[in-house]
This record gives sequence, C-alpha cells and structure tokens, in this order.
Amino acid sequence: MRNYLTVDIGGTEIKFAVLNSAGNIIKKSKIPTKQNKEQFLSDVDQIVKNHIDEVKGIAFCSPGKIENTKIRFGGSLPFLDGIDFAEIYGRKFHIPVAVINDGKASVLAENWLGSLKDETNCAAITLGTGVGGGIIINGHLLRGTHYQAGELSFMISNLSLPKDMQGALGVNGSAVKFVKAVNQKVNYQDENDGLHAFEVIKEGVPEAVAIFHDYCFKIAVLILNMQTVVDINKVAIGGGISAQPILINGINKAYDKLVNEYNPIIGSTLTKPSIVSAHFRNESNLYGSLYNLLLQINRENKY
Repeated sequence: MRNYLTVDIGGTEIKFAVLNSAGNIIKKSKIPTKQNKEQFLSDVDQIVKNHIDEVKGIAFCSPGKIENTKIRFGGSLPFLDGIDFAEIYGRKFHIPVAVINDGKASVLAENWLGSLKDETNCAAITLGTGVGGGIIINGHLLRGTHYQAGELSFMISNLSLPKDMQGALGVNGSAVKFVKAVNQKVNYQDENDGLHAFEVIKEGVPEAVAIFHDYCFKIAVLILNMQTVVDINKVAIGGGISAQPILINGINKAYDKLVNEYNPIIGSTLTKPSIVSAHFRNESNLYGSLYNLLLQINRENKY
C-alpha cells in the first residue's frame, strides 16, 4: 500500500517526509525555505514531483490561519497568503490533500500518538521564534469562527508595551529571544546556542538563572490564562527547548508559585493542568498534518 507525503512549511526550513498510516516515518529530509514566492513554490512543486509516485495523499502544514485549505496571511511567510495547496495538487493528481495550521498540527500529533494521547481536553504550546498553540476541547480541535483559535503569539502579555508586538506573547514568550538573552548576559559569542544557554543555567550562573525563572513564569502565566477559559487537563510543551527537563520543571514550579503563593484564591479554585514535555518536539507537524489528512480521508468529524 502506498504511503503519504507530509510537508511542514517553516520560516527557515521546509521539512518533508513519507509516512505510513500508522505514523511511521519511512524517509524524511528538509531544505531551506526560500523567501521569494516563485522560488518557494518551485521547491514545493519539486518535492511533490519527487514523491508523487509513492504516495496516495499529501498533508501540508503551514503558518498563518487556514480557511478550509486556503492559507491566509502566512505568519512569518506573508507571501503564502491565498495559496491553496489542496486546490493545486488535489486537482492535478486526483488525490486527497489537506492543509492545517502548524499550532493545530502539533496538538493533533500529541493527541494521536504523543504526550496527549486519549486526552479529550488538552493543549499543545510550541516555544520557538514565537509561541504556537493548539487546543482540543471535548474531543474536538478548537478552530474558531475565523479559524484562528490558538494564535497564542498575539496574546498581550505586557500592557506597558502594547505597540508593534512588543507586548505580545510571540515576543515575550519567544524561546529564541530567551536563549539569546541568556547568552548575551554571559557574553557568549553564539547567541543562538540553546545548549550553551541551558548549560550555564544548570551551572547556576545567577544572571542566567534569573532570565530562566522569568521566562518560565511567563509561560506559566500563559497556561494559567488558558486554564481560566478552557479548563484543560494536560498541556504539552513543544519546540526545541522542551527537550530540557529543567524547563518543564521550571514551568511547573512557576505555575505552583503563581497560584499557591502569589494568588492562593486561584490555587484553591482552579485545578492545575498537568504540564508535560511534548513527545514529538520539532517533528510534531509532520505527524499532526498526516493525522489531519487521515481524518479527512475517513470523514471523521472528531476534529
């Protein structure tokens, strides 16, 4: 039986893989994301052509909000606005093609085969350049009236800086910005070296530890704010830095301090969700986009 092609469009890389219906990766690769629309579309077209003879469906994952299968705005890749890969390749090859937002793909992946398996009320938070999100309520993916539920980067987290996204969670909760801040504080040349940032945190360098605690507190506040609205049972933290157990532990401690020490009325009223590391981390979109396609093929209305 032929397999499925998944294409995860990111701001810096396009990841793609061939998987079977059980979610097993048969092969995978990646290429840099071209910042020009024509070159980008040419690259995607080549990826599809290289694999079309061995697959019976294509699953796309993209930034931006997805109206049915059409990309709107495109997040960090604004030239994606208006592109409909299902229209392009579904008609051309007469196979099913699905498109989903990257944050929503992450929660589907974790709910299918990962840390959120079998949960009916849960969320996935992806810490990267910005903050991605996906939410499942009563067993259904929360898409929203305008297909934009879970756009956590746009949440205002600092009212003193309301302009130009400076007060938004996508800036204040950015894992990239957090890593840079740590490395800059300790005068380390490679500002983007996440492993080094966590090394100095684990070593107990005071300035690095202070930045780390502040970052964990910001993510804990995000989770608490989500909890007041949707009352979920478990949250999976994804993104590259989620591989660090100290991060998950730090967020849990920050949450406990926030609701038990700082705001005990909240702690006695709201039940804390379980905060865990995502299983798939940086590959979640490959699995989530496939699951979205399989649900579409099977015409299941769970999501």
